[in-house]
Amino acid sequence: MNNRVVVAEDEAIIRLDLVETLRDEGYDVVAECGRGDEVVALVEQHAPDLVLLDIKMPGLDGLSAARLINQRSDAAVIMLTAFSQRELIDEASDAGAMAYLVKPYQRTDLVPALEVARARRQERQALAAKVDELESRIEERKLIDRAKGVLMDANGLSEDDAFRFMQRSAMSGRRRMSDVAEEVLDGRLTP
Repeated sequence: MNNRVVVAEDEAIIRLDLVETLRDEGYDVVAECGRGDEVVALVEQHAPDLVLLDIKMPGLDGLSAARLINQRSDAAVIMLTAFSQRELIDEASDAGAMAYLVKPYQRTDLVPALEVARARRQERQALAAKVDELESRIEERKLIDRAKGVLMDANGLSEDDAFRFMQRSAMSGRRRMSDVAEEVLDGRLTP
């Protein structure tokens, strides 16, 4: 279970209570602070899974800190505030918060909020991996298409014949089509 947490809350008593509660619930609180500018540095230093941020803090408010954290890290951000106005909740969401808790929070609300944020983080990571995979496949497809074009132009092959040549070369050499395409483009492989 990924459960490394950084806590940023400017009220020391609330921060201590949060840290104690999180530790009691099995979370590993790797750092804590009371300033928004400090939390950004702590997140970069500790690479936590979750960041619990108060919205109103000295140095840098929680919304600005959340934006910076989301630009530099894949940690899930949970906002904690005494304010529950709809526009503030929308701003927190726009800043990348994955959950929102209103003070005074109930202990029974804290863990579910963190778990929802953690699950959203995992979904975001899975989507990012899928996007990377699809981008890689597109680049591979472009490479293969360029190689087919070279084979067609240089050897008078049809598109199907060029593709079959590359496919046979890949299968006989137990190589990836993209490797064969690179060899064609480098001039190392011809029919």
